[in-house]
Amino acid sequence: MRRAGILLLAAVPVVVAAAVFAAGPDRSGSSEGKDVPASQEASVVADAPPGLAAPAKKELAQRIVASAENSTLDWRSAYGYIEDIGDGQGYTAGVIGFCTGTHDLLTLVERYTRAHPDNGLAKFLPALREVDGSDSHEGLDPGFTAAWKAEAQLPAFRKAQDEERDRVYFDPAVRRAKLDGLGTLGQFIYYDAMVYHGPGTGPDSFHGLRARALKQADTPAEGGSEKNYLDIFLDIRRRAMRTKRPGVDTSRVDTAQRRFLYDGNLDLDTPLEWRVYGEPYRIP
Repeated sequence: MRRAGILLLAAVPVVVAAAVFAAGPDRSGSSEGKDVPASQEASVVADAPPGLAAPAKKELAQRIVASAENSTLDWRSAYGYIEDIGDGQGYTAGVIGFCTGTHDLLTLVERYTRAHPDNGLAKFLPALREVDGSDSHEGLDPGFTAAWKAEAQLPAFRKAQDEERDRVYFDPAVRRAKLDGLGTLGQFIYYDAMVYHGPGTGPDSFHGLRARALKQADTPAEGGSEKNYLDIFLDIRRRAMRTKRPGVDTSRVDTAQRRFLYDGNLDLDTPLEWRVYGEPYRIP
């Protein structure tokens, strides 16, 4: 699952912004609201422009997410990252912040082990199953963090992280956004929300947020204004962040995504300039 917000503690710069917005392990992917009929979904997605799925745009998306998640544009530097940041989700690790307490890290290691049975993390699977849903380290310490960092040096495990990120977060977000008639920026807004809030159907998970937005505005697929719909979606997301964690830093919305939206950059074209946690970023 994905990361919770960053609490502003005095004025200390945030080095690693990786916490799960504890939406629980619900990842069913269904949603409320008016949707494209299932029989038409495949053709709608196939006929849509590549958008965020185009290689250059996908790379751009990972860099923007990394600015909020890890305070860097070098998203590939996070494969070996692992730390308990004290958010109640156990260890947060890897390229998109898989967590031992929110099922997605367990799923990643299980899938990786099926393909590579002799990997250095396989011996921790019984412990990972026991701590799933909690912040416990029982059976993981000592050794798990070192094993994660060592495994992250291997191309196969890096590929596994990328594939799990795409399977759980990126691909579903882009697909849902295309069905809603959203362009590249809207697809990114959905992706970042799914990363942060989790892809479940609870009220503060991605599909819950989308359902609330649909009650206030029509999507472009329904004839609504893209900018108006995204503005409302970001309002709802921001409120959800602050309701769950009062004082949370919402700059990934306020001075990043909202800036792109108000600039009218619905195609997420470069150059891009934004701020997260007060730090400036630029992609030429």
